[in-house]
Amino acid sequence: MSSDASLPLPRLDCGVAVLRPWRLDDLDSLVASANDASVSRSLRDRFPYPYTGDDGRAWLTRAVDDSDRAWALQIDGAAVGGVSLHPGADVHRHSAELGYWLGQRHWGRGVMTAVIGAFAPRAMEAFRLHRLYATVYENNPASARVLEKASFTREGVQKSAVVKRGELLDLYVYAMVRRELAEGA
Repeated sequence: MSSDASLPLPRLDCGVAVLRPWRLDDLDSLVASANDASVSRSLRDRFPYPYTGDDGRAWLTRAVDDSDRAWALQIDGAAVGGVSLHPGADVHRHSAELGYWLGQRHWGRGVMTAVIGAFAPRAMEAFRLHRLYATVYENNPASARVLEKASFTREGVQKSAVVKRGELLDLYVYAMVRRELAEGA
C-alpha cells in the first residue's frame, strides 16, 4: 500500500473522533492510553503491557515512517487509540487486516463504531481492497459489536486459536467485502 491522493486520510473526521497520522509528539497521550491491562488484554502480545515510554517511542518511529497504514485516533486533541491496516501478500494482495484499539476511558461511547464505520469503506476504496477483515477474541464481545454495527459480517470461528495471558480462546473472524458493499448501495 502506498499513499496517493485518494487516501481516506491524512485526516478523517468521524464525528466523535478524528483519524490522522501519528506524530512523534503523541508520545505522552499514547502511553497514557495504551498503558492499561484492560486495553492490552484484547490485543496481540506485540502490544505490550505495561506500555512504557520506550514502547511508545519505538511504535511512533515505525508509525510515522509508515503513515499510510497506521493512524492515531484523536479525541480532544490527544491520541487515545489507533487504527491500522495490515495488507495481505501474494494471493491475498486484495485483502487487509484491520486493527484497532482505544483507551479505556473512551469505551462505551460509540467511538470505535463511528471510527470503523467511517474508515473501513474509505480504506477499501483507497487501497483497492476487495476484503477487509478483523479478528476478535471470544472474551471481547464489545469489539464484536463494534464490527457488526460497522457493517462487518461474522464469517466464522477459529476454535482454540489463540492463547492470551494463559487462556485458550476462540477467535471470531469478521469481514467487509467490496461486492457486498456494492450490492447494499
